[in-house]
Amino acid sequence: MGHLIGSKSSIVPLIDRLNKYPIGLVDNEKLREILALLFNEQEAFVASRFPLEEATLQELTRLTRMAEPELLPLLERMADKGLVMDMPYAGQTYYLLMPGLIGFFEFSFMKKRTDIPQAQLARLMAEYMHENPTNGQAREFFGSKTSLTRSLVYEDQIPASSEITSYEDARKIIENASFGAIGTCYCRHKKEHLNETCAKGAPVDNICISLGSAARFMTRRGFAVQKSTEELLVILKSAREQNLTHVTDNIRNRPSFICNCCSCCCELMLGVQAGFPDGVGKTAFLARVDPERCNGCGLCFGACNVKAISQATSGASGKPGRYALIHEPVCLGCGACVSACRLEALSLFERPVRPLPPETRKDMFKAILKEKGRLRPYVISGVKKRLRRLLRGR
Repeated sequence: MGHLIGSKSSIVPLIDRLNKYPIGLVDNEKLREILALLFNEQEAFVASRFPLEEATLQELTRLTRMAEPELLPLLERMADKGLVMDMPYAGQTYYLLMPGLIGFFEFSFMKKRTDIPQAQLARLMAEYMHENPTNGQAREFFGSKTSLTRSLVYEDQIPASSEITSYEDARKIIENASFGAIGTCYCRHKKEHLNETCAKGAPVDNICISLGSAARFMTRRGFAVQKSTEELLVILKSAREQNLTHVTDNIRNRPSFICNCCSCCCELMLGVQAGFPDGVGKTAFLARVDPERCNGCGLCFGACNVKAISQATSGASGKPGRYALIHEPVCLGCGACVSACRLEALSLFERPVRPLPPETRKDMFKAILKEKGRLRPYVISGVKKRLRRLLRGR
């Protein structure tokens, strides 16, 4: 490998390549430490040579100038590590370089691993994500008008006069998926390596749902276990009983996951709390307090996973006492707080303007790149268009 000179010489080209994605990685010493733990020198070099779209083994041999017998086992190892996704299609295997977020950062904690120092990695990732929130990685991830993820509503808590579409309904998303699997929560597993546990007691294992082609990849590579639709719906019900917020891709057409998020561990929920109220897309609903029923018990404070509820000293009518106060710009409209209220003092009502997520992942990525001034046109061949349809679960 004469083109690989010096220790981790391909880290900078790798960062340059990863920053062509809509959500890039802010370059600093902590990021370079993280990448050096996840990629060895060969893997970093190969990753830096990946095109923006999927590539076959033959295409990658030309881009890397490595022979197939040398490159194939390396790609297989990278797929096992969650650095690339392998996608069998029509007798050919395509490989796609994973982004850092949402991507190989999450995969690094979605199974128990001995090939990487997970405790050291957990500390570095926590510091990296929360360092310099106004202009660091948090800003890169949460700072666009178009968010990468969106929340889903508890459909049994919506007003009787309201309707929700299939893409707003977690149950329907699961029922419409061609394949489903369950796996470890990256956020809570990472917290375990920081000697912290979930304040809600939410599970680490068998809680994060993946769907479609992403789920097939994850089961192939040991990141998840296939489950039936009925089994996934049981997990969804359990998440609601723990007042967890459902989060999925910010797209209408076949989302690829449903995470069940808590306020203390989830990086997405923490981002909203840290000053990015639009960092996670909102549902079509808002929470509302009935001051005649509310006694300020505080159960909803703990149930809200973005800290959108605080205590007021008087109700909307001016009646003195203790009441819950909804901070509407922050409220996701998920309904977790409504199910926690024993006095039925909380309910959901429709927002004045119903959010409309991008139709496809490609639409979402284009919007984010345009908002960041980084949109670069590129041509997708007919084969790759068909492959993208496969990735969307068609």
